[in-house]
Amino acid sequence: MYQHKQYALFIFFVLAWIGGFVALAWNLIGADGPLMIFAAILVLVGILFHGLTVKVDETHISWAFGPGVAGQSIALDDIVAAQAVQNSYRHGIGMRITHDGWVYSVSGFSAIALTLKDGTQYRVGTNDQQGLLAALQGKITAEQAEAKQVAG
Repeated sequence: MYQHKQYALFIFFVLAWIGGFVALAWNLIGADGPLMIFAAILVLVGILFHGLTVKVDETHISWAFGPGVAGQSIALDDIVAAQAVQNSYRHGIGMRITHDGWVYSVSGFSAIALTLKDGTQYRVGTNDQQGLLAALQGKITAEQAEAKQVAG
């Protein structure tokens, strides 16, 4: 089984920058209701999106942000191709749909592009591109070989 977590360094930087202004406002005007709510939202965003965990087991690849939110799970036998790719600025961070399909990323530009049997495409960001690709290639190749043996 493969499991790897990439931490969201860019998100941490942005939240710390905004948090500095919140702390300054808190010091200057005091802890009023809206400021406390905004600070709580910053903490919640930090908890929910602090990283992206990717897992590959015998039958599925799955990924999710933070403690397991906004994730996806795909059966390995639905994948027809997996390749190492580099995202660009237009792919952004977070979860979004682009001209290249769904993108899940928290930091950096390295990703694995997955193409499914139905043509759906995913780009899963990772800072362990070769490790994830190796875990996927072994599973995809094994299942394709089994399918060929059954068909042949």
